Amino acid sequence: MKTARLGPAERAESLAGMAERELDVLVVGAGVVGAGTALDAVTRGLSTGLVEARDWASGTSSRSSKLIHGGLRYLEMLDFALVREALKERGLLLERLAPHLVKPVPFLYPLQHKGWERLYAGSGVALYDAMSMTSGHGRGLPAHRHLTRSHALRIAPALKKDALVGALQYYDAQVDDARYVATLVRTAAAYGAKVANRARVTGFLREGERVVGARVEDVEGGGEYEIRAKQIVNATGVWTDDTQAMVGERGQFHVRASKGIHLVVPKDRINAATGLILRTEKSVLFVIPWGRHWIIGTTDTDWNLDKAHPAASSADIDYLLEHVNSVLSVPLTRDDVEGVYAGLRPLLAGESDATSKLSREHTVAHPVPGLVVVAGGKYTTYRVMAKDAVDEAVHGLDQRVAECVTEDIPLLGAEGYRALWNARARIAQRTGLHVVRVEHLLNRFGVLAEEIFELIAANPALGVPLPAAEDYLKAEIVYAASHEGARHLDDVLTRRTRISIETFDRGTRSAREAAELMAPVLGWDKDQIEREVEHYEKRVEAERESQRQPDDQTADAARLGAPDIVPR
Repeated sequence: MKTARLGPAERAESLAGMAERELDVLVVGAGVVGAGTALDAVTRGLSTGLVEARDWASGTSSRSSKLIHGGLRYLEMLDFALVREALKERGLLLERLAPHLVKPVPFLYPLQHKGWERLYAGSGVALYDAMSMTSGHGRGLPAHRHLTRSHALRIAPALKKDALVGALQYYDAQVDDARYVATLVRTAAAYGAKVANRARVTGFLREGERVVGARVEDVEGGGEYEIRAKQIVNATGVWTDDTQAMVGERGQFHVRASKGIHLVVPKDRINAATGLILRTEKSVLFVIPWGRHWIIGTTDTDWNLDKAHPAASSADIDYLLEHVNSVLSVPLTRDDVEGVYAGLRPLLAGESDATSKLSREHTVAHPVPGLVVVAGGKYTTYRVMAKDAVDEAVHGLDQRVAECVTEDIPLLGAEGYRALWNARARIAQRTGLHVVRVEHLLNRFGVLAEEIFELIAANPALGVPLPAAEDYLKAEIVYAASHEGARHLDDVLTRRTRISIETFDRGTRSAREAAELMAPVLGWDKDQIEREVEHYEKRVEAERESQRQPDDQTADAARLGAPDIVPR
């Protein structure tokens, strides 16, 4: 199996190939569910295409809390089936499918009431652990434990002494959500799927009542393709209703968008050796370890404005700071915030007005012949959603099709990862990189890190950090454009790396050098480099301006002040 290089030539080849002959399945939308659906379909032996209007994971799937978890709060809602399903998937990801990308993370839950709360919360966490073990894939994480107040304060000195009377500590897992999706897309391509980003569906092809294909605009090179497929899967998340409207049929269900925002602060601003989970009046608040940073989130509010670029308002930021500061001995201020990002959860519309109570279950429907819709759900259970979507599509295929096999298909970079991890000191000697750099690359690429090492061996100048973004090597920027489908500077600084939220300048000081590294791969001239840098700087300024606005409407208007597409 090839490792699936997704450069400009491969993208052009995929688009032409999809238009050349009828596919079994065409997936629209390359968030985690769409990418997972493409992998599921192609590994069943179906000819498969995947198109995405913007970049892989550019919507919800790059703006989550970066957690792979069962969802303790769903346990409290007595949604045992959802929690059990998610815990099984968490175990599969940790142990088999993506151990290079999905990692254990500890959380401390401060108790504020003596007696009853420890019994109540402790019973819930014990059940959580037990359900994980009975899934058959939960042995990779330590069991929860009960802590006294003094023990909890030794692990998390940042907490106010009066903020807790004791604590529980338990484990979940985390992932770089956008990197995971890019790896999922590459894995699907390695098995033979044809994939193209910046390829927007503008309409569907019909024969009578049946949907038989899609018109796809090449947003990069211009031109339009007619891609025919026996079955199309609409996996467009919060855009589901918009995509369905192209068919001219009323949907069987509706998807509502709930906005969640997150803050990123440096690691030294919160003195703790564990993540935190706190109750709020509406939901829960996480403080999540993230390399040399913390991620603090999230909010949960209805959103009916621009879906492509949800904006975080000043009120959103104040809400998170106020709640996290209620338990911190040294409060955080606006000056501590490096990055802010906002994402939209696709929730199946229910009868409740509170988005935190809308369903996180998923639904699959076949509204018209030839078109399957999958919506709702949560990141952790993407593989189950993908399986259900392909199962539904198979009903419309006049052929025998194999059962789902993705439970046993490791993502690219997973096979042999642990052996390379054990050999990281030797790899450091061989490559001349510090062992910390080797660890960083192994945890982002798995065994595909060898391709990064080859780039550096061929050009040692790529083995040094990108200016103003010390955590990332120049080779990673080149690789993003040559192998991972990055088409623009924003793709690299926001999703292939996390420079846009991990630096106080939001990546503007790294932008020019990154664009110059991408230019030879993507065929940019000096004018295009300038346009890329200018576009990125305008995007950052529009985001900063939106975060100074008092409410959603003014924040949205400010964010829309930046152009959406890089001019050519």
